[in-house]
Amino acid sequence: MSDTPPDADHLAMQRLASGDDTALNEIMNRWKEKVAGFVQRMTGDAETAADLAMETFVRIYQHRHSYQANAAFATYLFRIATNLTRNHLRWQRRHPSASIDDARLTVETQQGELPSDADAGLRERLTIVEKAISALPPDLREAILLFTYEDMSYAEIARTSRCSIKAVETRIYRARQILKSLLKDSGF
Repeated sequence: MSDTPPDADHLAMQRLASGDDTALNEIMNRWKEKVAGFVQRMTGDAETAADLAMETFVRIYQHRHSYQANAAFATYLFRIATNLTRNHLRWQRRHPSASIDDARLTVETQQGELPSDADAGLRERLTIVEKAISALPPDLREAILLFTYEDMSYAEIARTSRCSIKAVETRIYRARQILKSLLKDSGF
């Protein structure tokens, strides 16, 4: 999660609702990298992730007056990011254009140098894991990413995904089983 005390985000939302638009900048500075990272792991595309992360903050601004501090701010934030990502993935399934490998090649090209020989093995293993995660069904991928990368509890994931805690447990279990199988098949 964030190193910021939980109240800081709730207070920033109150200020935002009161007309202090600079509060949105504070929220964005604290959360933009985590949101973009989550969305990138869900979509496999850095450019899409940046767009959806920004759209997440647009939605926060649009709904600033209706925000309720009923749960952790991260739950509210990632629910918006998750819904936008789900919508994007549904749209992408209906309108396929490029593969995840094309997106990864674009990201690697944008980052500059290819990895050194010492890092090549690590990069190859990372690519295998990323490919395995991207092969998971979206609901399983979402649960395992929120649990592993965002360090959310089962209860927080349940609120974010709008499902039961038992469903989260099942999704994470199934994701792990599928990942074990995929990684084993890849010689991992």
